[in-house]
Amino acid sequence: MKRLILMLMALVLLCNPIVCGRASAQSIPEDLTDEQNSGNAKNIVVYFSRIGEQYNVGVIEKGNTAIVAEMIAEATGADLYEILPADDHYPMTYKELTDVALQEQREGARPAIEGELPDLSGYETVFVGAPVWWGDWPMIMYTFFEGTPLSGKTLVPFSTHAGSGLSGFDRTLAAAYPDCTVEKGLAVAGTDAQKNPDKAQISVDKWLEELGF
Repeated sequence: MKRLILMLMALVLLCNPIVCGRASAQSIPEDLTDEQNSGNAKNIVVYFSRIGEQYNVGVIEKGNTAIVAEMIAEATGADLYEILPADDHYPMTYKELTDVALQEQREGARPAIEGELPDLSGYETVFVGAPVWWGDWPMIMYTFFEGTPLSGKTLVPFSTHAGSGLSGFDRTLAAAYPDCTVEKGLAVAGTDAQKNPDKAQISVDKWLEELGF
């Protein structure tokens, strides 16, 4: 009987989740596209992207920049945070979208971002990407720059474009965060992101290797 009682006590201890290990009690980090991933990654990819009609690729269901952002995150183990407009007034047709983008640029607009801006204090490197709109970052990115402290971090810009390359993203980012280190940026053609993803992936991998990732 004594042996039976000892065996039952052992079974109870083995079934206790605290004794079995902390992993069983940990929750899976939330997806950063909803809020912010709170995992153990030292890097994060922050990006703004658009779907709908795009230059030379037709109507797309996943944005060019989103595709590249996911490639970077996959290769580096980084978290993802997508910048979404609080009021998504951007047209789904290309010509109308460019008109709105130009108007925002002329006005120096600062479109509101959906939800609270993320706390990036725990990250060492922040990849920052967006499509090139009229030779510059989309104005909503300046909302992010002006509202998100990144002092002392390493910033790495990337763009998707239709022929304008990086378009000075690195210089603008350095001006917005003078006390940060801004690394060499990457420019990926939107047509490659959509129609030739293998080529885009090779560019991303080579770039990351040059940066030491």
